[in-house]
Amino acid sequence: MMIFITILQLIAALILILVVLFQSGKSQGLSGAIGGIADSYMAKSKAKSLDAKLAKGTKWVGAVFIILTLVINCMLAAGIGA
Repeated sequence: MMIFITILQLIAALILILVVLFQSGKSQGLSGAIGGIADSYMAKSKAKSLDAKLAKGTKWVGAVFIILTLVINCMLAAGIGA
């Protein structure tokens, strides 16, 4: 049981890393301001919707990761799986 939960936590951690890496930066600096002028309206709205989905995914996967961490901690405190 402990190995299964640990594997789930590892998978959640890897997914969390990938979701965070796929998000675009919020402050792109001067290059983002100059390059942003050339973007069309459709590209901006598509990027915003993708960023919104990635942000929501980050929250959910982060919550799963925290819950799994707490479950593992409680199991170790109770002496299960040690």
